[in-house]
Amino acid sequence: MRQIVLDTETTGIDPAEGHRIIEIGCVELMERQLTGRNYHVYINPDREVEAEAITIHGITNEFLADKPKFAEIADEFFEFIKGAELVIHNAAFDVGFMDAEFARLKPVRKTSEHCGVVDSLAIARARHPGQKNNLDALCKRYGVDNSNRELHGALLDAEILADVYLLLTGGQTALSLDANADSGGGASGIRRLPADRKPLAVVRASEAENDAHRKFMSLLEKQAGETVWGKLESAE
Repeated sequence: MRQIVLDTETTGIDPAEGHRIIEIGCVELMERQLTGRNYHVYINPDREVEAEAITIHGITNEFLADKPKFAEIADEFFEFIKGAELVIHNAAFDVGFMDAEFARLKPVRKTSEHCGVVDSLAIARARHPGQKNNLDALCKRYGVDNSNRELHGALLDAEILADVYLLLTGGQTALSLDANADSGGGASGIRRLPADRKPLAVVRASEAENDAHRKFMSLLEKQAGETVWGKLESAE
């Protein structure tokens, strides 16, 4: 399965008011593994960037003056994402802007007709109801290093989101009995690994460890009755 973790930065918050995309960052995953293939571009939006938006991402009108227009990069961007499943945090926002940009061109392309879309924010809200689920909060919860994220940036945010998404959808990373995961409890210091890294070694339990485990499970079953683990071992 090919997935593209994607983020954008924009001139403002509403494409219906004429706001435009000014940065796109994409990170490619194949079978949930980073491939090292990225797509990143800054875009001249043909309009002013709102001052409030600049305080969030730091991208100024002067910086964008010599960058390509969306029409100039649309085909290469479309070819990079076409046929992939897009992983986006608050997907409706980014997809809304992408569709607005594609609608200005011929042929008109609609993102959902060419790509699957997964909203990692919806996944996070379902898994952690009632808690903060923005990217910074999820980084803290899952121990993902975001120390370089002083300002929003599309490529950096896509790289961070790739880590968060894999942890969010890949199971528990640390045992915490604290209901307020934002205060800690995640595995600390997780950093991105290169795509060409060697496979991790598989360390199997020794016979002594297996024996200790069996004794513990036997004691647990005496105290609490039959366990799920015991049912699985019986089925085997």
